[in-house]
Order: sequence, then C-alpha cells, then structure tokens
Amino acid sequence: MKQVKAIMADVDGTLLCSKGYVTERTVNAIKKAREKGILFGLATGRDAVSCKKLLKEWDIEGLVDSIVGMGGGEIDDISLGVKKSSYPLSGELIWEIIKHYEDMDLNFCIPKDGTLLGYRDDDHIRMLSKADKLPYKVVDFHELLKTPHGKVMIICQPEYMDKVIERSKTFSSQSYKSASLKTASVLYEYMDPRVSKTNGLKEAMELHGLTLKDLIVFGDADNDADMIENAGIGVAMANGSENSKSVADFVTADNDSDGIAVFLEKSGTI
Repeated sequence: MKQVKAIMADVDGTLLCSKGYVTERTVNAIKKAREKGILFGLATGRDAVSCKKLLKEWDIEGLVDSIVGMGGGEIDDISLGVKKSSYPLSGELIWEIIKHYEDMDLNFCIPKDGTLLGYRDDDHIRMLSKADKLPYKVVDFHELLKTPHGKVMIICQPEYMDKVIERSKTFSSQSYKSASLKTASVLYEYMDPRVSKTNGLKEAMELHGLTLKDLIVFGDADNDADMIENAGIGVAMANGSENSKSVADFVTADNDSDGIAVFLEKSGTI
C-alpha cells in the first residue's frame, strides 16, 4: 500500500449509511487516520455550505479538513480557510436546459448556500429535500437565472430516469457548452464540462502540497468514476454502480457495512 497522505470520500451512498449518518466504526477510522496526519475530506455533488451545516448530524463535526463540493466546482478547505469556485453555468444555458425537459414529469433545482432552490413546488423537490435533509424554497427562476450558477439538477422518480437520459441525448446548445450525467437514482445534473471531481480534488490537494497520487478516494456513483480512476488509490463501494467499480483499484464493503473503515483497516492505512 502506498504512503497515503489524504482521504476523500463521496457522501451519499459512500460515507453515509442508508439511515443518513456516518457509522461509529467509520467515524473511529477517520479519527485514527487524522491522528496519523492524514487529511480527511468530502468530494460530493452537494454544495459545501449544506455539508458544513450537516457535519454534526452526520457525526463527523471537527473531522473534515476539506470539502470539494458541487461535483468539483467548489473547494472549501476548512483547515486552511480557503474557498474557491469555478466554471458556473450561465443563466441562459440553464433556461435552454429547462425548456428542453419542461414537458416531462420532473422538476429542476439549483443548490445554493445550503438550500435547494426549486423551479416549482411538487413531490419531486419535497422528496429530494427530505432525502438530503436540506430545506427547499421555490423561487422565480427568471430572477435567479440573471446570474450564473454552479449546476442545475433534474429531479424525477427512479423509474422515470431512463426517459430523462433518453431526452438528454437530444439536448444541444449553439452558444454554450455543458456536460450531464446521472448522479443518483433520482438526479440528473448539468454542469460545465471542465468541472469534475478529479479536477476539484487536484486543486484541493495542491493547496496542501499534495498530488492525486497521495490520495485514497471512496465513491459509489457514476460521477465518482473519474476520481476513482485518477486517484492514487480508487475504491468503489460494493453498492456502487458498475461504472465506478469497473475503474476501481479495489471494491470494499457497502455503505451500510462500514466499507470505508473496512478498507482503511485491512489495507493498513490506519
């Protein structure tokens, strides 16, 4: 096992168990890693503000050194007091995306400062708000989209996701570039193509004089595959997608079976 200097974990489906907190064994593993001088952080599609508000509820308050949020579009290094964001989507592009899907049974939202800003009030956004333990607010998108935003999320029921993915194949913009992918069973997201967890992690590691080679990452979803493939050690959860597993160096136990702790213990990292 290589000398590990940092550990970064995806949140939903990876660090959190299905009941929405970090299990005691995994909390203890994180503490042991930090006692050895290993940085610990989050690499997530959630925004950093919402993560910081939930650290206590997740039982990891005081244990997180860095957050790479918005799928790599923002960095909040708690240990250094550094905040950075990059490559937001223009309001005009987000409008084009909304119009492309507006006839479908789904909703749109933009995460900002720990709140889900919704296009309309319906079961979709209420479902996401409950699942992510974040407040939501329906706002006037005509006003909201006068400024750029990190990403836009499409929310739908899991059984409807195939239709969303099929519709995504016909989206194009003459004026703007974007990238999109399924990030959860109920979420399909658009962001700038330059945004990725790999790029966000690279910037976050550079703040500490480290590189991706010094890093272990843990993830489960398709939007984790790039960081799993590019980190020094990439670990996928047993509950992960086939894409994330296919590029992983290792597959560990699932998020309800202390997958992160199991790997850190067995690998001799802690």
